[in-house]
Amino acid sequence: MAEEDFTASSLDDAKLLSAYQKTRKSLIERLGNWEDQKSWDEFYRTYWRLIYSVALKAGLRSEEAFDAVQEVIVVVAKQTQKGQYDPKQGSFKSWLMQQTRWRINDQFRRRAKDTAMRKDMDDERSTATMDQFEDTEGNHLERVWDIEWKKHIVDKAIARVKSQVTPKQFQIFDCYVVKDWGVRKTMNELGVSVAQVYLAKHRVGGLLKQEITSIENSLR
Repeated sequence: MAEEDFTASSLDDAKLLSAYQKTRKSLIERLGNWEDQKSWDEFYRTYWRLIYSVALKAGLRSEEAFDAVQEVIVVVAKQTQKGQYDPKQGSFKSWLMQQTRWRINDQFRRRAKDTAMRKDMDDERSTATMDQFEDTEGNHLERVWDIEWKKHIVDKAIARVKSQVTPKQFQIFDCYVVKDWGVRKTMNELGVSVAQVYLAKHRVGGLLKQEITSIENSLR
């Protein structure tokens, strides 16, 4: 993932970029000299935000969330190499969610064993958060995962569409459709005609739907 994918306009963004790069380097080292190391680097760049976001919403700290990301990728890589993932047993989405859930719980267990860290946290709140993600049905995590998964799909589709249209067309679509500016404001702010607004809406919107469907089908 290129650095441009981050908006390094704040300290938090810079820290996130630094943690991402550090985790990616460590992951590549852990994967060793596997023939498919390049593929796993691509897999990491594709899914790290999804796993990281879910881990944060589960209650992990940023560094813990990145540890969970790395553990998920390593486990998925090893299980895939051994042929332990069987598409006939369930969707990739559900399989990845389960791997993420287990790694999140691992982080909570490690936190609980760290006496020094336990002094700085609210035990009651931490226990409640962990219980949420260890419930039998896993309903709370599934809801969070579904939301983040959909966002992941849309973000990926948008990245693909951006390479198929002009920056101006995407800007018009973003302002008119995503930001809901309305026709007149979009025309005035961007200096475009009504025809350009509707053309961008039709073209970009159509491509976006196609890409979302394509990505969803490829991940079933």
